Order: sequence, then structure tokens, then C-alpha cells
Amino acid sequence: MAAYHYKGLASNAIALFRTTQDKEGVLQFACQSRLFDLLSAGGENGSHSTSRFESKIEAQLIDPRRRTSISESCLPMTQPHCRATRTVVRFSGLCAFFFMACINAAAHDIPNDVTVQAFLKPEGQRLHLLVRVPMRACRDVDFPTRGPGYLDLARADASLNDAATVWIADSVELYEGAARLAKLEVVSARVSLESDRSFGSYEEALAHVTGPRLSNDAELYWNQGLLDVLFECAIHSDQSSFSVRPVFSRLGIRVVTVLRFVPPNGAVRAFEFEGDPGLVRLDPRWHQAALRFVIAGFFHILDGTDHLLFLFCLVIPFRRFRLLIKVVTAFTIAHSLTLIASAYNFGPDALWFPPLIETLIAVSIVYMALENIVGSNAERRWMIALGFGLVHGFGFSFALRQNLQFAGSHLLTSLLSFNIGVELGQLLVLALLVPILEVLFRFVVAERVGTIILSALVAHTGWHWMIERWERLRQFGWPAFSSAQIATAMRWLMVILILAGTVWLGRLLRRRGAGSGMANEEAVVIEASDTPRPNDTTPRSRISMLIAKARPAGRAERL
Repeated sequence: MAAYHYKGLASNAIALFRTTQDKEGVLQFACQSRLFDLLSAGGENGSHSTSRFESKIEAQLIDPRRRTSISESCLPMTQPHCRATRTVVRFSGLCAFFFMACINAAAHDIPNDVTVQAFLKPEGQRLHLLVRVPMRACRDVDFPTRGPGYLDLARADASLNDAATVWIADSVELYEGAARLAKLEVVSARVSLESDRSFGSYEEALAHVTGPRLSNDAELYWNQGLLDVLFECAIHSDQSSFSVRPVFSRLGIRVVTVLRFVPPNGAVRAFEFEGDPGLVRLDPRWHQAALRFVIAGFFHILDGTDHLLFLFCLVIPFRRFRLLIKVVTAFTIAHSLTLIASAYNFGPDALWFPPLIETLIAVSIVYMALENIVGSNAERRWMIALGFGLVHGFGFSFALRQNLQFAGSHLLTSLLSFNIGVELGQLLVLALLVPILEVLFRFVVAERVGTIILSALVAHTGWHWMIERWERLRQFGWPAFSSAQIATAMRWLMVILILAGTVWLGRLLRRRGAGSGMANEEAVVIEASDTPRPNDTTPRSRISMLIAKARPAGRAERL
């Protein structure tokens, strides 16, 4: 294992303590923390650095006037003036400042943005993993240098292997089925220039890592190179299902991993994720993909504040079960259509489109809140939910795009599962929201007053969102529509017209059905009231008979 820079850390500890005001608090922290194993992990180099710089740190660290009070407050000893107490205090303070120096040095050395490129290919009974990381992310490794600080490539093999083991192999968990594979073995490690483009494909990357080394004459500083490593481990079959759990977040503040899985019989599958994505199934079964997307949809609706506010506005004035079912179903159908269409690339892909959708979502919130204030129509609410649901479906699709890479070959199943998760989240919100509103309007405030107050608050929030998103949308200017975009717009216009026609036809059939029912009831009433009884010569019976004779035949047949 490569030696750590204890000399630099000790110097940092001295400089750090000179600027520290609360020396007694630092010593208390050292006494109460388990920091005594820090130096022992450094081996010989750590002990040399300690013996060399201990006197300097001790001179700055220990205040003779406070030695007794510090010992009494930190250590549970009955004789605070004994020599053992002073020794423990000095060693604890030393460890504390080495620990603080490590934190300080690491905080300055952690790179902001790190990109990790990787290829994973099962072949026979071996699994090959090719990884490229920036060498500046492999901190605390003592790479050999020459001259003014250039990397000494002739003596760097051991350091490169150590860096590959500590910073890459220890950060990757591989699974074959449900069984975790053995630890990765380093086969080859190379240093590359930042301008190298050999990781464009698996074949090029493999030839580069196993090919000739970079010349030792290269004037390359260690933190300006790239570390390319080939790992291998044993597997049972290359036809198995493989999963990977990469934990590369400690390489930098923001770490983006680009992983390409090369199956033996199939197309390359590319994954790109930020931070630690958890367990990534490289070839998921349909039920595994479905479960992942149900969970993703459930938590997406709970995290989407704008979607929740729109749902809140929908149900404030209408909390009866029958109306809720109609409104929520219309919203679900609408956003499912646009979500699936966007996933199959039927939606615009221009840069101005996401800001436009975000602005329209804010407009939908403001409109629903204002409608609640001025008075809403229960029969029309489901149609409004249907229209605005088309807009919210595009909003869902923007969040789903990054996750579709985990669907494998089960795209439609994943989309439907995501919708199921969204609906489960909506049902949970409604199950909590409706009883709260019932209690609020029954015991706290009148329903009409409460509806106006809550809707006004939502309208205020939505108005600010609308203004902010409109300002963002204005930065794109008016788009120049191409023929392809016009064709896409026409297709969406046809979809909207079909939906509008379906709604109109449904309402027409409903009205006719209601009218037919009322006519039947009227016929029964007229027949019961107008049919004359035998030997009934009252004026009412004679009038009824005259009306029945004078009624047109067509109306009588319809009745």
C-alpha cells in the first residue's frame, strides 16, 4: 500500500493549530474521540513523521497553565497531575490535529467534477471490467515523481495498482444473479493523457490497457493523467444476469459514471448516472424493471410539489367519492397518454419545450386556484383535469427520461409501472388530504371561506412559479419551426381533436340517455293520470281523452 503524506499533514496540523482559538475545546474533542488508531495505520512512515514533528506540535498544543483543567475535564483519572495523564493528553491532541489536518487537506484536494468511464463484459467464465478515472481523484497515494514533479512512470506500477485497488475495486460490487462475485483482481493498469480517446469502444479500450505503456519521457504531472485499469473476476457463465453497485461518490464532489454493458449476444447497453445509483441490473427481468419503476413513480409524485398543488386544487371543492374518481381517472388517462408518447419520442425534443411545459404547469395551478375562488363546476372539473393532465404528463416524462435506461428491453412495462406508482402516490395523498379538509371545513372554518383562503395561497405560489418560469422561457426566444416539428404539432393536434370529439360524444350520449329516461318517466305519469276509468264521466276524464286523441302519433310512439 502506498505511503500517506504524513509530513504534509503534520505541517498542516501545526499551521492549523496556530489559527485555532478554542484550544481547550480541541483537546476535549481529542480526548473524547477514538483517534488513537490514526497514526498506527501509517506504519513506519507515520511513526517517523510523528517523532519528527511531535515536539513542534506539542509546543504549540499544550498550554501549561491549562494542563490540569484539561486533564480533569477530559480523562476519567483520579490524579490529573500524573505523568501518564499528561502523556495521554499530548498524544490525544496530536491525534486530533492529525485528524483535523487530514480533513482539511482532503477538503482542498477533492475535485469538483469527476467522470468515470467503464466497460463491463462477461466472456466465458471471466468477467472483464475496464475503468478510466482521473488520477487527481485518487488522493493520498504517493506516486513516484522525478525532476520538477513529473510522474515517474518507470516506478509507478505499485502505486497504480494500489490506487486501482483502493479507489476503484473497493468501490464496486458485482453480482451474478443474487450471488456476489469475488473481489476484482487488477490485471493491468496504465497512465494515459487527458487527450486520449481510446475509451470510445470496448475493443479500443482493451487494446489500449493491454498495449504499450506511456513513455517515461512524458512530462506529465500525476494529477493531470488518467488511470486506466483492467479488472477480472471468475463467473459461472456469461449468459447469467449481472448487476453492479458502483460507489464512486467518494472520488469527487460530483461524480458522473458512464457504464456500458457489452453482453455476449446483444447490443451494447449504456448507463449514465450521477453519484451512487444503488444496485443497477444490467439485464433486468420484467418484474424487476416493473418494481423499480413503481417505486420511482411513487416517490416522484411525492417529490413533485407542483403536481401535488394541482391535485390539491382539484379536490378542494369536491371531496365526494364519485366526483373524485371521475376527476382523478381523467387526470390519469391524460398524463399516461403524453407520458407514453414522449417516451416513444413523439414529443418535441427542442430546448425550449421543457421550460414551456413547466410554465404551463404553473399556469394550470393558477387557473385551478382562481376557478376555486370564483366558483367551480363539478360537471366540468373532470374535463379540465383531462386537458391539464396532458401537460403534466410531459412533466412526468422529463423526470422519467433518466430512469428509462434501467428498463432494459421492457420499455412499455416500465412506463405502465411508473404510471401505477404515480397513481399509488396520488391515492396516498388523497387518502390523507380529504379527511384533513373535511375536519378543517367542519370544525375550523366554513367550507366556502376555507376554499377561498386555501386557493388564494396556492394561487400566490403558482403565480410566482409562473413568472419565474416565463422569464426562463423567454430566454430561448421564438423557435423557428421545421417541417418535422410542424408534422409533430399536427399529430398532437389530431390527438387533441380526437380526445375532444370523444368527450363531446360521451356527453351527447349521456344527455340523450338522461332525456330518454325522463321521457319514459313522463309517459308513465301521463298514462297513469290520463287513462279514463270505466263509466267515468267526470270532466277531468273527458278532457284527458280529448288530449290523448289530439296528441300527435309520433310523440305517442316515442313515449
